[in-house]
Amino acid sequence: MSASPAFQTEPQDVVALSAEAGAAAKKLVAEATRRVRTRVLGPDGKIDAARLETEQHAAHGLAWLAVYGEAVRELGTYAASLREAGQLGETETLLVKIGAGEYLDQMFGGIPMSQGEMVRPTGSLGLSAKELAQFRTEAVEAMIADGNTPENRAALVAKIREGGGSATIGASGLDEDMEAIRSEMRRFGKAEVVDQAHEWHLKNAYIPMEIVQKMAELGVFGLTIPEEYGGMGMPKTAMCVVSEELSRAYIGVGSLGTRSEIAAELILGGGTEEQKQRFLPKIASGEILPTAVFTEPNTGSDLASLRTKAVKDGDTWKISGNKTWITHPVRADIMTVLVRTKPEEKGHRGLSMLIAEKPRGDDANPFPVEGLSGGEIEVLGYRGMKEYELAFENFSVPGDNLLGGVEGKGFAQLMQTFESARIQTAARAIGVAQSALDIGLRYAEERVQFGKALINFPRVADKLAMMAVEINIARQLTYFSAREKDEGKRCDLEAGMAKLLGARVAWAAADNALQIHGGNGFALEYQISRVLCDARILSIFEGAAEIQAQVIARRLLEAA
Repeated sequence: MSASPAFQTEPQDVVALSAEAGAAAKKLVAEATRRVRTRVLGPDGKIDAARLETEQHAAHGLAWLAVYGEAVRELGTYAASLREAGQLGETETLLVKIGAGEYLDQMFGGIPMSQGEMVRPTGSLGLSAKELAQFRTEAVEAMIADGNTPENRAALVAKIREGGGSATIGASGLDEDMEAIRSEMRRFGKAEVVDQAHEWHLKNAYIPMEIVQKMAELGVFGLTIPEEYGGMGMPKTAMCVVSEELSRAYIGVGSLGTRSEIAAELILGGGTEEQKQRFLPKIASGEILPTAVFTEPNTGSDLASLRTKAVKDGDTWKISGNKTWITHPVRADIMTVLVRTKPEEKGHRGLSMLIAEKPRGDDANPFPVEGLSGGEIEVLGYRGMKEYELAFENFSVPGDNLLGGVEGKGFAQLMQTFESARIQTAARAIGVAQSALDIGLRYAEERVQFGKALINFPRVADKLAMMAVEINIARQLTYFSAREKDEGKRCDLEAGMAKLLGARVAWAAADNALQIHGGNGFALEYQISRVLCDARILSIFEGAAEIQAQVIARRLLEAA
């Protein structure tokens, strides 16, 4: 492989420098954590909730700083593993150099928490310029100086154009088995989904059941369910690859598997053996489609305030109350419903989880069952499954369908699913971002202005380069969290970081791809308009960005 003129740093140097820079970044995060912690401690030496709320900007800024630090370290791990496998070529080296260089520069200069909110270590986190300088080691300076340069961006775009429509830009870092799964899902998405997705979106139509059936035949719904319960028993890393590639085709298709993943996690983690034997094989085969029924009006992320109640009437539970933002409830066969069964217990302790069975409905008759009604919530994007508000009025659930057979465990059971749900959401975000890059790249190649294709203008090419770089960063963070989960480690921190960054990367990619389209991107007929709408939801559901940053910050501060 011949090196381009911009390809200055040898792969071995990138591995060593990124490892050293990652170590410096870790020390910076540790010092920033110590500084913020002093501002949120109460008189008892513990984190004070009121002070943490007052210092929310600093706390959330710390979370973002930690995400960036983890990203730099994972880029170093990625480079080292590729070198060992003989896969660290020019494309991969450029991805690491640009990504690590840019993220390090932002860690010292300022990180965007949102479009209008910046966290700066010298302001938000309480470090002086002199104190900050001690963490800018020679390795950090080298990565910044030879990282996100115009020459490197141009070289990366040249490599992207050479690669055409490859599944990923640069080696993913996964083994051959995972890449075989990716190829299979990519073929399915291109053959069955991509050309129809925009029409489904514009018509606000359901994803056809023929597509759902083909997904079932591919094993999508039973991917991580153990073989003893009819699933494929694959790791969470496989879930990431499948979710990523299906969401690259259309987020609605990629998200269908999320319904089954959440339900299976709930039943595996908290269900009785009888419940596992009864429900899991049918979830795995796609014979039954689940939906999650947790959120209520006016509660949002505050699950402790849930009011929907279930009262025992003989051998039956009777559910009454309202739920909202329920995805795919009409065609679902079972609903995992979070309810309050112990009204005397306040907060989380009074909550239980019920597995509520129901017949499938359709647009003409959404809920053909007594005690359940609902109305559709019209949404900008994330279509194909449809969102609903639901009203329960003495809706009957068999007594045996209390998850685990024990009351008061609903919140704890739900918490067990958060890691997998957020890892999968991060993977979906990568797929959406990759879709935006696919569409933006194609348009930039085909659209001619002032006598040449748009991609030949540096500002357009730069956008494409940074899309590829940040997609790779989010991908490596997500795979890292999946590996932690597969090894049985607690990974709520890592999963939260992957989800927080992935959602922002998806939105940035979609926004930049639309900008490349100019006025055409604002037209509904262009696919990028759909992808932009789909990307926007990612920083809201499965933990809004602010909630996610709060959770990450609290974990960091409590562990310090």
